[in-house]
This record gives sequence, C-alpha cells and structure tokens, in this order.
Amino acid sequence: MSFQPVFVQFWEKVKESIQNGTYAKLTLAKTIGDTELKNIYVRPVLLENDVFSLSLIARYKTEEIESFHTLDEAFTVLVPYINNPFLTALLFTTENDITFKLNKKRVGTITEQAPTFKNASDVIIEMKEKGITI
Repeated sequence: MSFQPVFVQFWEKVKESIQNGTYAKLTLAKTIGDTELKNIYVRPVLLENDVFSLSLIARYKTEEIESFHTLDEAFTVLVPYINNPFLTALLFTTENDITFKLNKKRVGTITEQAPTFKNASDVIIEMKEKGITI
C-alpha cells in the first residue's frame, strides 16, 4: 500500500492551515539511518510585491540550502523525501499539531495532538493584516 494518499490528506491540512491563518511551521524529520540530509523546514514568506511563497530550508550535515516554491510546487518537491530519508512530517498550527508518520511497513498515519504554538507564523499574521489570501 502506498503512503502517498495519506500524505496528500496531510498536505490538505497544511493548505487549510495556511488559508485559515493557523499555520505555525512544518518540519520533515526522523531520517532512516545516518543521512547527509537532517531536516527540511517549511516556512511561509512574502516575496517582493507581497507574493506568498514557501521557504524550504534543507539542513544537511555541513550546510543549509534554501529554496522558494508555491504551495503546489512545495508538495511536489517534498513528496520524494517522504520515506527517503524522512519518516515523519510535523505540522504545527495554532489549533493542533498534526503528525504524518510512516511505520516499519511504510504505512502512513495522521495523528493530531494539542497545539505546541499559541501564535501563527509572523508571515501568516502579516498576510491576515494585509488581507492577502492564497
């Protein structure tokens, strides 16, 4: 069974949290073994002329590489990293923490817990104030 349909559901929650103004941050973590790539952090940014984008920061052992993508592009960029090397994606919102996790049989599950963050990302708050929607 492919984990991708479950990850698509998880990504829908990411999109909803951005649109609802509750998004705090997203992290891909828990690698399989000792890998060069340690984490990927996904943060919203406003580029020139208040254009919404997602900053993907790939943290390697020796460097960090940042790239900017639309919401749909970010999904396409991140999917190949699920299961290779990451087993977990953590979405932090002001309403709850949502975890996408792959088990040993590579079956994906989504769990929700009480929120870690009380406030949305500064960029999300700024977008609300400026009336910017996605």
